[in-house]
Order: sequence, then structure tokens, then C-alpha cells
Amino acid sequence: MGGLRLYFCLILHISVFHYNDAVVKFANYYTHHMVLQKAPAQAHIWGTGGAINQSVIVVMDGQTVATPAANDAGVWEVLLPATVEGGPHTISVTSNGTTVSLRDVLFGDVWICSGQSNMEYHMNKIRNYSALVTTAMQRNNFRIVRLDHNALNRSTNEPAIVFAWQAPDRDWQTDKFSAVCLIFAIELSQHVTQPLGMVETNWGGTPIEAWSSPEALAACPQQKKKRAIDQNLPSVLYNGMIAPILPMTIFGAIWYQGEANAVIPHLYACQFKAMISDWRAKFHQASKNQTSSTFPFGFVQLAPFRNKTINAGFPDIRWAQTAKYGYVPNPTLTNVFMAVAMDLPDFDSPQGSIHPRYKEDIAARLALGALGVAYGQKNIDYQGPFPTRFSHTGQRMTIEYDNGNSDIAVRTINGFEVCCGPTESQVCQATGWIAAPISEHGPTTVTLDTSGCHGNNHIVAGVRYAWEESPCDFKKCAVYGMGTNLPAPPFVKEAPF
Repeated sequence: MGGLRLYFCLILHISVFHYNDAVVKFANYYTHHMVLQKAPAQAHIWGTGGAINQSVIVVMDGQTVATPAANDAGVWEVLLPATVEGGPHTISVTSNGTTVSLRDVLFGDVWICSGQSNMEYHMNKIRNYSALVTTAMQRNNFRIVRLDHNALNRSTNEPAIVFAWQAPDRDWQTDKFSAVCLIFAIELSQHVTQPLGMVETNWGGTPIEAWSSPEALAACPQQKKKRAIDQNLPSVLYNGMIAPILPMTIFGAIWYQGEANAVIPHLYACQFKAMISDWRAKFHQASKNQTSSTFPFGFVQLAPFRNKTINAGFPDIRWAQTAKYGYVPNPTLTNVFMAVAMDLPDFDSPQGSIHPRYKEDIAARLALGALGVAYGQKNIDYQGPFPTRFSHTGQRMTIEYDNGNSDIAVRTINGFEVCCGPTESQVCQATGWIAAPISEHGPTTVTLDTSGCHGNNHIVAGVRYAWEESPCDFKKCAVYGMGTNLPAPPFVKEAPF
């Protein structure tokens, strides 16, 4: 906790030289048309140029709401009164005879959208882009802002910005905005009424280490560091693209990343948990405890890549993304939701097969998870089927899903594999798995043909599902929810069953 306090002090107690005698202003990511976090949280705002040790007058809709004193560096900060959803509002700050204002401010939920190129994938690359933009414009309560690429070897107090807060429109800003981020908001808006503020901060091709603070990295084993400064180095994007916005009160975050870590997947389970925990703690601290220390965090489980059989890398990352449970939320990753995307290959994508165009499906699945986990809406079935019981007799293994409570749909007999050995204690390696096709299925079960385990290695020591980089054709993996069309996620299970 002491490290967090020191960190925040470093953000706000900037050098006196930098801000002395400056005109009062808001930090650069507080602008007209923005969304601030609604009640019950209080929106935290700050700026610079206040007369040193003199009160700054903060007014909202004509009423004085706070008179904080600027510190020795001319930095001022304030928690606005908890404000219900809606608007527009006007917020002004006066110091030393100068007043600056923010107009057309809405209060709603603020979401961070981060990761690498599939989160950065632009709206204008979506097939029905025009119709989606029309929908976003008709909603009338979306606001978007995009941060610029900024790799730094130390944290900065304000981010670089591509464009400031605005409503979606038929313009280059919306063209270049994150498709997953905006479509996620469109999907949410069908079920929630509050304004949604979407903050895009991402960089294609970057690993999780770049988005993690030094404290998060210290919690896990690390690879050898390089010396040069580029966007792939540890903490450089955290420093330039996450740390500056920590003081802003937010509601949650969504994340699409992992492809860049597929070559070294064994560290990702620790790294992902550590980054989520660290972001939560630092957003909470820097917002004066207004951002929840357990804020909702959603992610996209990796989509397919190459049209060939590859059993390592991507499947290992998918498993690590769930902290090796196979599902979220779970005891390790609490208040976390995901969109399963392994059944959405796009081998003909003009941007390359690692960039599938089916961002609408991904965003819709992600929004379902947000409704169930982040918003706690009842009767939202946001997860695909997951195995809860295994029974093995002779050359047959039966797997029951969801404790028999939800019907499944089977679309192909392929996708399951077993590991064989002389006993159940056989250690299953990365190789040596053999196909175990579905021989029959019931409303909530599949039965596998395990006759491939025979002779001296006649015992099934492990079973796994969809353990390939690209496990199936489009929406044609083996198991889906009957009523939801949501795919069952990949899993691996070793004996005893």
C-alpha cells in the first residue's frame, strides 16, 4: 500500500517548475462531451495551474461543489458529488481569476478497452460498419476517446491522445475506433440505460508485460529484459497508456490480448492474474478509493489463427487466461468474465487470419458476460456448457455438462482427445494425445469412444477438448448451449476423474 501512495504522489506532485504560473486547466483527458462515472461512486477529477496553496473553486451546474487547495506544484484534485446517470452537465474550475469549463458532460459507466491488435481493430474494417455506426449514433448516450501509442520508461501524468471525447459519428475518429469496444457498448445499451464512456488504450502486437506495472511483474517469474525502449518492453505501455488515467474513476475494463505471449505461454496464468489485481488496486488508490478495488474485468479468450493442426501456444494461453480453471469467474479470477472465440476462424481475413473480422460475435458474447457479472442481471445465461462430471467404463467415457441442468447441442463428433497410459497416474505430456470422437450424446452428456487407449496403455489418464490453435470451422465446434448457441470453452482434465 505504501508503494501505491508513493506512486500516486509521483503522478500528482509534479515539479513546481512545470506548473508554476500556468493557467488553470483540467488534465487533458477531462474534456467536453465526456462521460464521468455515475453514483454511487464519485467522479475524481484533477488539473493543474491552480494558484499555489490557494483554493480552486469547482462549480457544477451553477452550484459550488468543492474548493480544494492547489498543492505546491499547482495541482488540484476533487471528488465530485455522487451524481445519478444522465446529463448534460457543465463543470467549471476557477483559480487566480481564470475559469475553464467542461460542457455536455454525462454521468454513466466508464469502461477501459485495452490489449493488442484485435482490440485495436478498427470499426471501418467491420462488414456492416455503416449500420453499426448508425446504431451507435441513435443511442445518443455513447462517448468515445482514444489514447495514442506511448511507450515510456517511466510513468507520465497525462496520456497522449489521438482524439478527445466525442459522440460516435460518421467521421475518421469513429472509423478508427476499436470495433470490439464500440460494439460492446452497443450490445450493453440494449440492456442498460446509463451513458457509456469508452476509453480505447491499446497497441497491436504487444505482450502483457508491456501493460503490467513493475509491481505486477515482480509477482511472477520474468523473462530476460532487453535494454532498448520499444513498445514490447516491460511496463512501457503501462507507464504511457495506463498510469496516466489511473486517477479517473471507472466502472470496468475489457481486454483482448494474448497472441503476443503464445510463444511463452507458461508464464501467462500468473502474469494475467497479477496484472488484473494490480490494475484494480492502482485504479482504486489513484481515484481516492472511488473505482472499485474489484472492478469488473472482461477478456476475449483467443480466437483461431492458422488453418492447420497446432496443439501448443494458443490453447495454452486460452487455458492460462482462465487461471487453469477453464471458466470464469472462479476463485482465482473473481468478478471476471470472458468471451469464448475459438470457434470464430477467419482464414481469409484481409488483415490476416490472426485478425478475424467477426468482432460482432465477440463483442456480443463479451457483453453477455458483462451483463451477468458486472451488472448482476438475473436470468442471463452468459457461459457456454462446462463439464462437471466424468465417468469411464470400458472403452467409453461419458462427460456431463453443467450438472445436468442445461441442454447441449452437438455440432460435430470431433474435438475431444485422450491421453493413455498403463495407470491413471500417467503424466500427460504435450504430445501423445489421440482423438476420442463422440459416439453418442444425450441432452446434457457426450460419450466418447476411448478405444484408442489399448494394450499396455489401456487406461485413460487425461481428456481434453478443443486443444488446438484453430479447433473447428466457423461456429462448428462440438459442444454448444442448446438455448444460447454459446460454445463450450476448451478444457483439460487429468485422472482421477
